[in-house]
Amino acid sequence: MTPHEQALIENETLQTIRNRRSIRSFTDQPVTDEQIHILLSAANEAPSAHNQQSWRFIVLRNRKKQELADLVGARASDFPRPSSALLRMAARSIVSAPVVIAVANTGELMNHGTDLFKVEKEMAFDFFRTMEIQSSAAAVQNLLLAATSTGLATVWLGILYLMKDDVLRQLGEPEGEFMAVIPVGYAQRETSGPQKQPVDMRVKFLD
Repeated sequence: MTPHEQALIENETLQTIRNRRSIRSFTDQPVTDEQIHILLSAANEAPSAHNQQSWRFIVLRNRKKQELADLVGARASDFPRPSSALLRMAARSIVSAPVVIAVANTGELMNHGTDLFKVEKEMAFDFFRTMEIQSSAAAVQNLLLAATSTGLATVWLGILYLMKDDVLRQLGEPEGEFMAVIPVGYAQRETSGPQKQPVDMRVKFLD
């Protein structure tokens, strides 16, 4: 057994990372408020630029969840066939999951960036926009891994970025640079996930 294989067996965090899967169909088993709080607390522990935590979490259930699914399904036909098919699949995932957690940037870091760094407004906006996106993406990854570690299943519906501003308006959030929609529940069936390329193909060492 290689050291890498040994680490995967002994380290729970590495096991969770390896076991995470994108699940698009869920059972009707409910997700409790306590479970949701655990996921959101994990997401809120993510690193954020200047510790600004410029994210907001929006929890959708019941009618609000259905309204989001209806919006996605209705807009799907406005896009070319490949995108349309993925949007319809996303709508089905939203309906299937007992709860959906959305993540949106607040824009606070971008708005106050020039005061923090005293640089040109255009440069500061682009700089802090990127930092907000990075921070919120880290929060989403924390949420996905926390779900896996507690026996829950998730999927990050990246295709919804095509209609980001529509979704944000539906959520009652201002138009922003980042938006993630994550159905959460119990997997209807297990999946092995896609085969990853060997890490050596994605690494470059510089001495």
